[in-house]
Amino acid sequence: MVPRSTEAAPAESSVRPEHTPPRTGRKAWLILAMIVVFMMISYADKAVLGLAAVPLMEELDIGKSTYGLISSSFYLLFSLSGLVVGFFSARVSSRALLLVMAALWAVAQLPVLVVAAVPSLIAGRVLLGMAEGPAASMSMHALYKWFPAGRRGLPSALQIGGAALGTAVSAPLLTWLIVDHGWRSAFLALMFVSAAWCLVWPFVGHDGPFGGERRPSKDAGRPAPVAGPPLRALLTNGTVTGGILSAFGSHWALALSSAWLPVYLQTQMDMTATGASSVVSGVSAVSLILLLSVPAYVDRLKRRGVSSRHADGIPQGAAVLVAGLAMALLPLAGARPVQLLLIAVAFGCHAVALPLHYVTTAAVVPDGRRGAVFGIVAASGTLPGLFVPYLTGHLVDNAATEAAGYTEAFLLSAGVMAVCGLLAIATVRPERDALRLEAAGSPAAAPQTGASKPVAQ
Repeated sequence: MVPRSTEAAPAESSVRPEHTPPRTGRKAWLILAMIVVFMMISYADKAVLGLAAVPLMEELDIGKSTYGLISSSFYLLFSLSGLVVGFFSARVSSRALLLVMAALWAVAQLPVLVVAAVPSLIAGRVLLGMAEGPAASMSMHALYKWFPAGRRGLPSALQIGGAALGTAVSAPLLTWLIVDHGWRSAFLALMFVSAAWCLVWPFVGHDGPFGGERRPSKDAGRPAPVAGPPLRALLTNGTVTGGILSAFGSHWALALSSAWLPVYLQTQMDMTATGASSVVSGVSAVSLILLLSVPAYVDRLKRRGVSSRHADGIPQGAAVLVAGLAMALLPLAGARPVQLLLIAVAFGCHAVALPLHYVTTAAVVPDGRRGAVFGIVAASGTLPGLFVPYLTGHLVDNAATEAAGYTEAFLLSAGVMAVCGLLAIATVRPERDALRLEAAGSPAAAPQTGASKPVAQ
């Protein structure tokens, strides 16, 4: 366990020698609200293609492999853009970054509204994915500028909770538009929602006081170098790699559910589009409940002195492991209630890993390098989206029956998620890794871990 003397970041310890994180004001919570809406829109954009999949495939006369290719195209530049933007995040205002992203989301809906064809669908999804790749990591980075290291657990959960809330709220609304007004109307509605957010954000969004980035030197006229360990040391420690693994397993399930869960419910469980959207909303509600309750409980544990490994590390790996086990059992379930329960666990439980892997990563990463490392973590953890939708469609198209194809996809997903969860449990050790970085001559990392210790770092 890290000594109490290292529990506050340098910028905070001079103000709060008792190591109690400073309180946050109304402005911070307003920024949080805007970022939650930002994440809601982002995940509604992800969900719309899956919700519209059945009528879209019928109208355009495309098979499941082609639909899977369209869905996977969303992630073609997703990870790369997250990586690139992460490296520039210390030089560009978070306010500007989020505004540009949301504006591109609106523009990305236009191709399919102009010409409904496979090439326009792919073009729109590629642009949308490029603009959404940095969304989670950069909005978290922007959020951390408003909340000190001792008070980031609940805001982190609410930020990720915006994803679950976005799916829960948008699924029935978008399905209503698709059923009553055609699938194009759902894309049009999302374009207007993104544009509306862009109109509000410039008047609300500002960078907060806890950014930690080095400002330009008045003498040199250029940014001073960021203190701290080299990127290689940060990226190869167990806590960061374990966080990437938990995110990888979680995003595998997320990619599978956003592209194929509505289709599976309609074609394999004989649900209507409205019934399928209700199940999707229910799964998102399960995720939201877990996201709001587990990190808050983690915060309390850490204030009582529980180590970050036990409070943050083990839960994120266990969430992915449990979700994988439920997915393995799903093809074996016969009764409808059991199937729905396993779907809720398999596609809802893994979400707990998403805020916690950012929290444990931030525990060993200095503020000045946080944006770059978050970008790398996001780029690595979201890679499943690049191939899981297409791979699933290929398995379904080439299996003896559609049911057999889905069984293969679920069992493969379960195996990957179980391995990722177990490895994350074994490797995420924030206190140990912070001390190793300090011992290796990286003193900037030690205060960061201590600062996170009371809450979710």
